[in-house]
Amino acid sequence: MTFDRSSGVFCHVTSLPSAHGIGDLGAGARTFLDFLDRAGVDHWQTCPLGPTIAAAGESPYQSYSAFAGNPLLISLEQLVEEDALRAEELEPVPEFPADRVDYEAVREYKLPLLETAFERFDTHATGEAREAFEQFREEQAWLDDYTLFRALSAARPEDTWVEWPAPLREREPEALAEAREEHAERIRYHAFCQWTFDRQWEALREEAAERDVSLVGDVPIYVSLDSADVWANPDAFQLGEDHRPTAVAGVPPNPGDDGQRWGNPLYDWDTLAANDYDWWLDRFHRLFEQADAARLDHFLGFVRYWAIPADAGDPAAGEWRDGPGRDLFERVRAEFGEVPFLAEDLGFVDDQMRDLQIEYELPGMRVPHYADWCEEGNDHQPMHYPENSAGYTSTHDTDTFVSYYEDLPAEQRDCFHYNLGIDGERAIEWEIIDAVWGSEAVVAFTTLQDLLGLGSDARFNEPGTAEGNWEWRVREDALTEELADRLWELGEFHVR
Repeated sequence: MTFDRSSGVFCHVTSLPSAHGIGDLGAGARTFLDFLDRAGVDHWQTCPLGPTIAAAGESPYQSYSAFAGNPLLISLEQLVEEDALRAEELEPVPEFPADRVDYEAVREYKLPLLETAFERFDTHATGEAREAFEQFREEQAWLDDYTLFRALSAARPEDTWVEWPAPLREREPEALAEAREEHAERIRYHAFCQWTFDRQWEALREEAAERDVSLVGDVPIYVSLDSADVWANPDAFQLGEDHRPTAVAGVPPNPGDDGQRWGNPLYDWDTLAANDYDWWLDRFHRLFEQADAARLDHFLGFVRYWAIPADAGDPAAGEWRDGPGRDLFERVRAEFGEVPFLAEDLGFVDDQMRDLQIEYELPGMRVPHYADWCEEGNDHQPMHYPENSAGYTSTHDTDTFVSYYEDLPAEQRDCFHYNLGIDGERAIEWEIIDAVWGSEAVVAFTTLQDLLGLGSDARFNEPGTAEGNWEWRVREDALTEELADRLWELGEFHVR
């Protein structure tokens, strides 16, 4: 599937306005959809929707599951509308920060209310609701392992699954059956949360479709070791006899940096290929239940990947190994037909990767932060974005454009002005949005932070840091009609 010339706004769900400390799937999300509708925007791109891990800094790219939804995103107000909660049970609402997420405070407030909603469902639900719940449990093949994993993890909060007793760690059928019986109520609770998340997300997706806004998801290439994914599918990963990774993911040193050691377990692509890539097909089936299109994170890893020995701390100790490449994408195309993927192809240039993108018409990413503004023809300058690309003003891993611009060295800033034909007098966020919207890129994205002209204190995430990330939230009064109208006019002018 090819994209039409279009535009989008990147905003994670946690960043939306809400009365309950974190963006959710309720009224704030609908306000944002109304804003996108008025602005004539075609796509809403989010970060991954999975349950986050406090010890991993709440990153949506480190989750307990590649299939599950984050219960913290469930709208309590919608549960009140459904009589699953009473309005008075939401009181008193803590004085949450209006412009950031305090995850610990949100958990302390929301999780007991979800427990209450579950208990009320368990005792008072109608036969129709119970039937729908049980049907969801039967249809979602990943759910059984996920809910058991969460129940066992809660029973052993100090351990990851690789420290569980051997019968559970190695998934002996008798031990799993006993655990399901012992933890039946907690399993049912986690299933209820996923069912509730799914119903609310599906309702939001329908409202997006009514506004002609497509939802663009995000597929992290790697998953967390302490996840239901690895525990339930150990043969799909490069693990030793102790179930710990023999090698982990990362990237090698580049000129000017020391590389990165991400620490995620690597896939056993030979085993996956022998099983017809069933785990990945299941993952994509789940993805397209939730989104209309998706960004494939670290696309290079599907072609070749950097494998760092698990006992090595230095990324330079790794080696390149071959990924599945065309074999996987032929299987995906056979299963789904033409699928709308964007390829995150930043960092390392690779001819095989480029060939794969061309063959499957997968737009790559172009981000002005990576431009050398004084180099003629640099492909991160908006005037040189190719048609088969997705142009961004910034991403979840970069600084906001305003702060990037403020930190530009004088020579680079002069070249930037020259290349865009500007004098620096107009608000710089609108200069870059105008340039990206006016580029040849088939899809143009801005983050909500760039649209609002915000600085570093509003950035999504600073890679390599463990605290203070994924916290920024937008205030509802910032989503003005004037802002939407200005973006609409820009889209009309650039035929997006």
